[in-house]
Amino acid sequence: MYEFSYHKPASVADAVKLLSADPEARPISGGMTLLPALKLRLSKPTALVDLSGIAELRGIRRDGGTIVVGALAKHYEVATNADIKAAIPALAWMASTIGDTQVRNRGTMGGSVANNDPSADYPAALLALGATIQTDRRKLSADEFFTGMFSTALDTGELVTAIHIPVPEKAGYAKMKNPASRYSMAGVFVARGPAGVRVAVNGAGANGAFRAPQMEAALQANWSPDAVAGVKMDPAMMNGDIHGSAEYRAHLVTVMAKRAVQNAG
Repeated sequence: MYEFSYHKPASVADAVKLLSADPEARPISGGMTLLPALKLRLSKPTALVDLSGIAELRGIRRDGGTIVVGALAKHYEVATNADIKAAIPALAWMASTIGDTQVRNRGTMGGSVANNDPSADYPAALLALGATIQTDRRKLSADEFFTGMFSTALDTGELVTAIHIPVPEKAGYAKMKNPASRYSMAGVFVARGPAGVRVAVNGAGANGAFRAPQMEAALQANWSPDAVAGVKMDPAMMNGDIHGSAEYRAHLVTVMAKRAVQNAG
């Protein structure tokens, strides 16, 4: 690793102050992405701002028709939280499939959302559920927040503080995992609720997570696996690598969409 300064603020205000004062400083929560990048010398921040001691970023609660998840909620907490399991079981199940036991007990929803890895599960879930991402400065819809591969609408020094998720009528998720890395090669989250019928894809897109309007229209007309079975994805929109071609991932998206609708019921 390169040499850097280390800070552990006790409040969001203190963390934002540190990050705003140094554009090369980086926030860290679970460190599931940043720590490997540091070890490989792919990232060279001047300082790390450890968010793990900020109590106001923790907690999961239900507020009427919305589940509010603190940015520091770990994947394990999302997977086992009683409110989420009762209101959005698809989200709880999805969190239980992330990485392995160690990752689920260290990684956080806020960190995953802010990183926006194209293979991460949460971006597709939040897009499909019509979630709102709250920062220390503003609230952004998931459609506004996720802007491309490893790219979000966050400004320098801006922190994700919570995620607000409307409770859907139905929701389901399915993914094909790479057997070695366990990252998603293609995942599809479907939901029907306050935001309408929405379908979002992760792992397969050439530019990160994205919504699938053709599938949304098909499910709006007929909520069934058969409705999406005939929807073919454009391989030009897909990522291709040594693990699977763009054509293969395009096919996987349709298969996963059918399974997601089946899982939703």
